[in-house]
Amino acid sequence: MEQRDVRGDAVMTRIGQAIMLLHAGDREEARNRFGTIWSEIGEYGDDLHRCTLAHYMADTQDDPGDELAWDLRALTAAEGLAERPAGDHRHDGRDRCDCHDGCDECRRGDACGAHGASSERPDASAVRTFLPSLHLNLAADYLKLQRFEAARLHLDRAWDAVGVLEDDGYGDRVRTAIGRMEQRMRGSAAGP
Repeated sequence: MEQRDVRGDAVMTRIGQAIMLLHAGDREEARNRFGTIWSEIGEYGDDLHRCTLAHYMADTQDDPGDELAWDLRALTAAEGLAERPAGDHRHDGRDRCDCHDGCDECRRGDACGAHGASSERPDASAVRTFLPSLHLNLAADYLKLQRFEAARLHLDRAWDAVGVLEDDGYGDRVRTAIGRMEQRMRGSAAGP
């Protein structure tokens, strides 16, 4: 996923620190920190914060049902941001603009026009590149739960979304992982 400039974004910094703990193998501490941050931002916080946190929180879960619930939260946040019309910069109810520019209109609570109607939030573009991975994760979750039709649906959505990926390391990894999941699904298809 492309990264937005997180300098000055304390929440993304804290999420990143918890991600480092997760990657270092400390799932429990990562889960605790993600939980603390989630309790602060909640279901109405910044879409990119919620998407990123929920995506990684899913990886800390021991129960496949809990993992699915967090991956669904990540997808909901991603779709909310990706589908937001250009120039639609919402406020989170705490007098803070989620366009991250803090323009005068945003500080007053008016509609943000700072970016112009034709501009797209950088976060929306970043999240679109994350959708193939999110759908892949959901396919894996549903496969673990032996919900084969739902797994197939999300794997198909992952395939449909790969066109947004660059021909770079991240894009190659995601396409390869989707291909591996396709093979797993074909192997599982004989079971149900």
